[in-house]
Amino acid sequence: MSRKARAPCELGARIIKTNYILIDYENVQPSMAELLRPACFKVLVFVGAKQPRVNFDLVSALQSKGEDVRYIKIGGCGNNALDFHVAYYIGELAAADPQACFHVITADKDLDPLISHLKSDKGLKVSRSLTLQDISALGSKADSMAPEDEKLSVALAYLVHRGKQRPAKVKTLIGSISALFSPRLDEPSTLRLLDELERNGIFVRTESRVIYGLPD
Repeated sequence: MSRKARAPCELGARIIKTNYILIDYENVQPSMAELLRPACFKVLVFVGAKQPRVNFDLVSALQSKGEDVRYIKIGGCGNNALDFHVAYYIGELAAADPQACFHVITADKDLDPLISHLKSDKGLKVSRSLTLQDISALGSKADSMAPEDEKLSVALAYLVHRGKQRPAKVKTLIGSISALFSPRLDEPSTLRLLDELERNGIFVRTESRVIYGLPD
């Protein structure tokens, strides 16, 4: 007899890290903000001192996140004023949640030396991307050699994003998760990820079907 999928009360909180998305809105006005709706993403939008408004589509896409999205208005117009704010918030958030992942969305390369320092000297997971789609958990291929917890984050984010279009068959699920990575994960590695997701109530596998414990 197959088991029913238990509702994941923490929605994978034990296996998926919080992803902080810090958007330099003065430099980049990202599209596809609806990708950030899952609870594992917390968003900070940094708005320049001379920007009178924020695009309606961005606000509308993020509105459902409630307290998980913040709009930070920069108070001055000095050189790199916004960069200093981003750096401050990365430090503040990392002090409270050192296991989190930080993604800075900007075309400005001035933060690259700081990001390199935080990664190499402080062991933080920080990256800079031009678009939201460049973030591995949101669309681009993830590194198959990444730590196991990062691969789990990518797999869970994919399943959350798919909603009602999640793979319904075990064979399709294995292929879909394997294809998220570059190079593709081999089957034993993929099955280890699926075993951990199932242990956390994300889904239950029957002989050939998958029953999800995630909301649509």
